[in-house]
Amino acid sequence: MHCHTKMSDGSASIDEVVLMAKKLGLKTIAVTDHDTFAGATRACVYGRRQGIEVIHGAEISCIDSARGRKVHILCYLCQNPDRLEGVFKRTKERRQRAAALMLQKVMRQYPITPDMVSRRAQGSTNIYKQHIMHALLDAGYTNEIFGDLFRSLFHPREGSAYAPVEYPEVTEIVPKIHEAGGLAVLAHPAVYDSYDVMEELLPLGLDGVEVWHPRNHPDDPERLSGFCREHGLIMTGGTDFHGLYTKKPNPLGTCTTGDDQVELMKKRCEKYRKQPPRADKR
Repeated sequence: MHCHTKMSDGSASIDEVVLMAKKLGLKTIAVTDHDTFAGATRACVYGRRQGIEVIHGAEISCIDSARGRKVHILCYLCQNPDRLEGVFKRTKERRQRAAALMLQKVMRQYPITPDMVSRRAQGSTNIYKQHIMHALLDAGYTNEIFGDLFRSLFHPREGSAYAPVEYPEVTEIVPKIHEAGGLAVLAHPAVYDSYDVMEELLPLGLDGVEVWHPRNHPDDPERLSGFCREHGLIMTGGTDFHGLYTKKPNPLGTCTTGDDQVELMKKRCEKYRKQPPRADKR
């Protein structure tokens, strides 16, 4: 579950992710590119050809403004994806503006060109920091994507090239996911310290929590699974696969989701079945 492709900030193509899953003997994967269903839609088609079940999904970038923290919500099995089109469009436009500004700042410091970055971002819905770093790697200024140079350029408080992206409020996104007929699962609570917001999302109908994740601390799975059992939430595992674009080796299938939880996801999404979609294009 929870895989990124070249459609957002992953380094592997959609076909490559599906074929890797097949070779690893995985029965089911979920493609969850950032703020787009495009990767998942294509992966579902290719997965059927390869005998791999692909769960349709997206990872939605949000903000918990009360605490000033990022929050990611995984939208799974969305039945009316058009209803999230407006949310994705606004985030895409804001991310494009921030990326253009960051690239300008980097080009003032290093002799890379827009074409070098665009080549690495080919197929993606946006230019991400990883693509800029890959261009710097091509130019010989670093030998890693995430390291000292990344921090000096893109640290949120001290980075010389950092530009913020405005994200939607997480408390607004969970209801929108349900309106679109999808499941709302809180991604990697330990990564962004989302434990407090996890409690606050319960009254909004939070469906599940990503209990197993490569960046968890040793006691996180027990704490998160206990919370899920107490509140009747779905428990998912997420590899958070990005291919090359990751801080530590993190191969596909690192953290899996039990078959019982996959079936529970399919059963739970029935309660969000709605009338024919009414696209949000604002």
